[in-house]
Amino acid sequence: MGLVYSLGVFLYGFLLRVAALFNAKARLWVTGRRDLFSRLDSALAGTDRVENPVVWFHASSLGEFEQGRPVIEAYRKAFPGSKILLTFFSPSGYEVRKSYGLADWVFYLPLDTPANARRLVEIVGPAKAIFIKYDFWFNILGALRRQKVPVFFISVKFRPGQHFFRWYGSWFRKQLDSVTWFFAQNDESALLLHSVGKKNVTVAGDTRFDRVFAISEQRQSFPVVEQFAAGHKVFICGSTWKEDEAVLLPLLSDRDSGFKFVIAPHDTSPDRIRYILDRISRPVIRYSELTLENASQADILLIDSVGILAPLYQYATLAYVGGGFGAGLHNIQEPVTFGIPVFFGPGYHKFKEAVDLVALGGVFCVRSAEELTGSISALMADPQEYLRLSEICRNYVDENRGATERIMHYFKTNR
Repeated sequence: MGLVYSLGVFLYGFLLRVAALFNAKARLWVTGRRDLFSRLDSALAGTDRVENPVVWFHASSLGEFEQGRPVIEAYRKAFPGSKILLTFFSPSGYEVRKSYGLADWVFYLPLDTPANARRLVEIVGPAKAIFIKYDFWFNILGALRRQKVPVFFISVKFRPGQHFFRWYGSWFRKQLDSVTWFFAQNDESALLLHSVGKKNVTVAGDTRFDRVFAISEQRQSFPVVEQFAAGHKVFICGSTWKEDEAVLLPLLSDRDSGFKFVIAPHDTSPDRIRYILDRISRPVIRYSELTLENASQADILLIDSVGILAPLYQYATLAYVGGGFGAGLHNIQEPVTFGIPVFFGPGYHKFKEAVDLVALGGVFCVRSAEELTGSISALMADPQEYLRLSEICRNYVDENRGATERIMHYFKTNR
C-alpha cells in the first residue's frame, strides 16, 4: 500500500505540473517549490538545534493557518528560544502569509515522495512537528518516526467515513502510529481514534474559537471601509461561490434593501471577480480601488484580495457565509464572534458550530433567495430579537474558547 500511495503522490505532482501550464494557482504551487531544498538548507544553516530547537508547524492552507495561529503565537511566547518553521501545502496559504513575522522561516511543503520526505526531515532536524487539523502526508510522517521526532496534530477532526476507519484501512491506521499525540476538536474524533486502538488523544476543542475571539478583541481598523459603511447597515457576504451568489443576487439587486453590501468571494482570481461584476447592476467598487474619496459613492464593495475578511465582520449588521450549497461551509465563527447573526446554505451538517448555533437559534439555514430575503426582513423588523440572537452568537464563542490553553499545558508539562 505504501508503494501505491507514493505512486499516487508522483502522479499528483505530474498532473499539477501539467496544470501549471494553464492554471495560475497550480503554477504558483510548482514555481514555489523550485530549488526548495537548497533554499531551506541555506535558511537553516548554522542553527544551533540544542540552544534553539526547531519547531515545525504545518498548515495545508490559509484557513488551517488561522486555526493554528493561536498555538503558534502561544508557543513563541512560552518558548522564546525555539525557532519556528512554518510550511504550507497550498499557495492560498503561503502567498498570503509568507512574511508572517512570528515564524523564523516560511516555506512550501515539498511533494510527499519518500526521497523528499527523508531530505526534508534531515535538513530541518525538528525537535517536534505540529500539524494543524489534517494533512496526513504518510512518507513525511514515516521519516519523522524514523528520526524519533515527536509529532502532534492540533484541532484534528475525524469522521467515520475516512479511510482510517474503514474495513480496508489497516495500512492507513498503521500510519497513525507516527503521531505522538492528537488534540481533537470533539468527542466523536476521540471515540473514533479509540475504536482503532489509539488512546493518545485529548479533546482540546477547536482553536478557531481562540483565533476569532482574538480578532474581535484587536479590532483592526479599516478607515476606507468605515467610510464606505458610514451611516448604513452592512451585509457582508463572505467566502462565496457561484451557487451562493445565485441566492444572493436578488438581495444585492434590491435598491430598497436598506443595506450596503460587502462581497468577499472565496476565489479572488480575475475571472471570478469579473463574473461577479458582470452580474451586479448597482454601483460597485473593488477594494483595491477603494479610497476615502470614492468610498461613499458605491453600494457594493467587492473584496478582491485575500486575508482581510475576518476583521471586516466587525462592520457587519448581518452576514452570509458561503460554501453551504456545495463546497462545504466556510468559517462562521468569524462573524459570530462579533455577535453577527449569520445565514448560509443547507450543506452545514458536518460543521458542529453551525449545527449547534442552528439549534440555539443564532444562525439561519436558507435554501433559496426568497427564504433569505424573508428571514432578513423578519429579523430586521424585530430589534429585540436581533439583540437576542447577537447575544447567543457571542456567548457561543466565549463558551468554546480555551483549546490553545489546553494544548499549551501539554507542551509546557511534557518538554
